[in-house]
Amino acid sequence: MATRHHARMAVVSLLYAYDLGNQSIAEYTDEILEDKKIRNKQKEFALDLFRGVMDNLVAVDDAIVKHLKDWDFDRLGSVERATLRLGAYEIMNTDLDSAVVINEAIEVSKAFGTEQSPKFINGVLDAIAKDK
Repeated sequence: MATRHHARMAVVSLLYAYDLGNQSIAEYTDEILEDKKIRNKQKEFALDLFRGVMDNLVAVDDAIVKHLKDWDFDRLGSVERATLRLGAYEIMNTDLDSAVVINEAIEVSKAFGTEQSPKFINGVLDAIAKDK
């Protein structure tokens, strides 16, 4: 049975695909989530997150850019960008505790990112949470 963590990992995968140029990924979200065995409440959760990020992409990206210290948004790795987008969206637009969101983003970055990703993700999302 899929958990919210699995749902978030699937959303990061969808955002990653979008970032790599698959602009039509939204048309295939149901099939992709089904393939990953994300169903029922977790599927609704994942779809809400994905749509939320996409609907608020400009505001989410602006918040990330604001907190990148000496780093260019376009130079971010696609995995880091996808993870930051999801985390920033959840911090800015949900009632979830920021610490929970940041911890989840760190765990996702450990699975998908580089060795430096967790620390970087933590720093940027923590700064966004402090602005909230």
